[in-house]
Amino acid sequence: MPQGTGPQPARTPEQFLASVIGKPVIVKLNSGVNYRGTLACLDGYMNIAMENTEEYVDGVLKGRYGDAFIRGNNVQYISAAK
Repeated sequence: MPQGTGPQPARTPEQFLASVIGKPVIVKLNSGVNYRGTLACLDGYMNIAMENTEEYVDGVLKGRYGDAFIRGNNVQYISAAK
């Protein structure tokens, strides 16, 4: 088996979040709205600051924002963008 294609070691959520700071992410809100942009920072309450943010509703681009701040209690999940 080529190196790097085997099972990846398990990471904690904290390790995952630390690894995606400064990288493109997708944040899905409880309302179903998605935000795509660069994760600038977040805190222990999952309050999120993003840069170069795009807002998608039902898969359709609805807005572009330089910076966006999302309150943590609205976040369903954060995913690394591909």
